Amino acid sequence: MASEGGQGARPLRLLAILLAIVLIAIVLIALGAWFVLREDGLLEQVTAERVEDALVANGMPAPMAECMGERLVDRLTIAQLRRLERLAPQEGEAAVPSSVREALDRLGRVDDPAAVEALATSAAGCGVELLRERF
Repeated sequence: MASEGGQGARPLRLLAILLAIVLIAIVLIALGAWFVLREDGLLEQVTAERVEDALVANGMPAPMAECMGERLVDRLTIAQLRRLERLAPQEGEAAVPSSVREALDRLGRVDDPAAVEALATSAAGCGVELLRERF
């Protein structure tokens, strides 16, 4: 009879260990998600850096791109940021639009008025901010 009690405790001990491992895994996953998704988390930082890099690659001065990247990430969704990629020059186009008409055509490709508005207001706000810093 003593051996029966020992065998009954073993599955309970294994179940308790398994439950503890599962709970630890859940806590680690939750902490990882918080680290990535929180405000100023890893996801937002990487996205802001990508926006800044794309702006610089398309002719924007680095200080302006840094300012605009942060603002755009705060104001737009990932889907809207992806739509702004349509501003990039297509085959045969110059890196920077050579006329107002070409610039308007590129803005029309975005097909998202809210994203274009955020882009314009970010550019204006950053331009004013950078001018204030200079003078």
